[in-house]
Amino acid sequence: MVRPRKDRIVGYKPEVSYFKPRGIPMVELEEVRLTVDESEAIRLADLIGLSHEEAGRKMGVSRATFGRIIQRARRILADALINGKAINVGGGNYRLVRQDRRFHCCHCDYRWEVPAGTCRPKSCPKCGGSSFYRLANRQQDGGPERS
Repeated sequence: MVRPRKDRIVGYKPEVSYFKPRGIPMVELEEVRLTVDESEAIRLADLIGLSHEEAGRKMGVSRATFGRIIQRARRILADALINGKAINVGGGNYRLVRQDRRFHCCHCDYRWEVPAGTCRPKSCPKCGGSSFYRLANRQQDGGPERS
């Protein structure tokens, strides 16, 4: 009897769920599926640059399991890029754990949140000031987060 698949922890669900080669009608394209957990593995390993051990910890799986997930994801992406296939991102066994990052502006005292997995803001969305800091996850008031 096969053991049921364990949900992978995903910190960022892709907003774009479909990619296709330019200039080729959809009816002529073959499609591959990249699951959300495979997409998260690509983000953690190739975009952020985490080791397999660190990324596996973030996803709630072992280093070896993370290695299999990233290997499968890279093979799917390579197949799509080399053979001109559409990529459908969705599905898989995952649990979305969204940890928004909180910031505080030193100029106008404005506080705002930015989704995890996105770039650091360039300025305060309220006043445009560049002097702001990130609040620690549990921190309500006070100074900058140390990390």
